[in-house]
Amino acid sequence: MKKICRVGLLIALLMFTVIGCSNNSSKTTTTTGTKTNVKETNSSDVDFTIGIAQLAEHPALDSAREGFIDGLDELGVSAKINYSNAQQDASVASQIVQKYVGDKVDLIYSIATPTTQAAQQATADSEEKTPVLFSAVTDAVKEKLVESNEKPGGNITGTLDEAPMKEQLSIFKEIDDSIENIGIIYNTSERNSEVQIEQAKELEDELGIKIIEIGVNSINDVTQALQSKVKELDGIYTITDNMIASSISIISEIAIENKLVTVGAEEAHVQGGILISNGISYYELGKQTAEMAKKILVDGLSPKDIPVEKSKTYIKNYNIETLKALDLNEELKVFEDATEISAE
Repeated sequence: MKKICRVGLLIALLMFTVIGCSNNSSKTTTTTGTKTNVKETNSSDVDFTIGIAQLAEHPALDSAREGFIDGLDELGVSAKINYSNAQQDASVASQIVQKYVGDKVDLIYSIATPTTQAAQQATADSEEKTPVLFSAVTDAVKEKLVESNEKPGGNITGTLDEAPMKEQLSIFKEIDDSIENIGIIYNTSERNSEVQIEQAKELEDELGIKIIEIGVNSINDVTQALQSKVKELDGIYTITDNMIASSISIISEIAIENKLVTVGAEEAHVQGGILISNGISYYELGKQTAEMAKKILVDGLSPKDIPVEKSKTYIKNYNIETLKALDLNEELKVFEDATEISAE
């Protein structure tokens, strides 16, 4: 079955239809295996082809893609955009970026670490050394994508989704000072997630908390793994983990059933039912990455000379339905400067 899916995705990839520019207007085209969206803009008369390789479909990564495309539009960068989704399959991600290299696109935008690693490999083996911009990567140095954040050194640079861990974990005490045992569920196969676990544990003594790790290998394991630990927990922190992002509604439902306070690393978690976040907006991160694309495509800078950037924008919001379900007081100071949203 998995083989059939891979073949289907590859066929969809090969069937990309790229719609070019006509007259004085430009078109930004996004193509998936099932639909094509065309957005016309009046921008510069310089045209580029960008291949977007996205690891999976979930709100955070989708937002990173949408922010990037909107950012290009706002900056007046006229581009024909091919988009393909690897559906969590690293081998499919490799096929996607290899095709982009073969098509001699002007730039590859890779969303998440596995797709960036695939793009790194594909471009390393090519003569063109196609520029690669990444987003939704937590630690580009540890993943050996760049030599350093300040001087990437190769054909790859981009934006990190590193969350303000200390500020986010501090929210638990702002809501209830008695909270001590905080569970973090994570994908044991994702290095980005292990990095965040390490960062959280380094803050245990300073914040007066204990981190309880809950590792899972697949989305199917999330419910059982969380249920087995829930009685040990006072709260749950959801990190930027692709598998967890896809399971966020399951986690929030279990947390509410057990009256556990939840804090998320990014705004989409709150939209999925997590109580509060003071974290990353992947949409804004995508727009920030679009600014780097303009530097490469229009201004002619090399990725090796463009430092890796952290998010410049953090958004604090809370889920009003979850707040009510947990019987919390909306007048608490921690909610004063946060934006109220509802679950999607």
